Amino acid sequence: MQVSLTIIRYPRLLVPFAFFAMVIHRFPLWFDKKISFFKLMGSGRNGTFDKKPDLRQWAILSVYPSGFVENADKNILKNLYGGFISGWLHFFNCETFTILLIPIEGHGFWDGKKVFGEFDKSTGQLPQESGVMAVLTRASIRLNKLKYFWQHVAPVAEKMPGSKGFIMSVGIGEIPWIKQATFSIWETAADMKAFAYGMKEHVEVIKKTRQEKWYKEDMFVRFKIIKTVGSIRGINPLKM
Repeated sequence: MQVSLTIIRYPRLLVPFAFFAMVIHRFPLWFDKKISFFKLMGSGRNGTFDKKPDLRQWAILSVYPSGFVENADKNILKNLYGGFISGWLHFFNCETFTILLIPIEGHGFWDGKKVFGEFDKSTGQLPQESGVMAVLTRASIRLNKLKYFWQHVAPVAEKMPGSKGFIMSVGIGEIPWIKQATFSIWETAADMKAFAYGMKEHVEVIKKTRQEKWYKEDMFVRFKIIKTVGSIRGINPLKM
């Protein structure tokens, strides 16, 4: 099983077409038989869980059978999402940054499904992939816990960009404030773990989320990065 995440930035004057795309782009993705799961999402301004949307920035996440994305090199947007979506993004002069990924380990559900497949836990140990890695952290927040979530999680998330080994992150989500996700890239797994489990405030928040049941549903997945194509705000943070 393999995954693509494309971050899309619209020219400022064309933002209304981004909202339109969130509706009509569902149809070609629905009918694409090679895609087993997809999400069209908005984006926060500051690269993490964020109350403030960035109306210029949007995202497409899709899941494919193993071996597919390595062969999607030429005209990558067309191969991943079809001619209609790739033509739309070109016509509206959108900047795109696409990351091709393989899920390595994780837990949790998305819409009640293990959308990235089953992970092998027979050894009792996590795979030790070396080099740059990516992480998706997602949560569907209970309405009566929104106040506590934003009071505790947002201040911790804001510290992530200053952490050792941090390369980039984007805040993405299906529903503002309620269904939130952060996709981040780190120089090593050790750097990611140092942020996640070495920061006292972060560990305390993780404990609270479990004890007080803030989430209806949550997910954590670590990925190997196969390739990146395009740019975000004029640069490719990985240049792979």
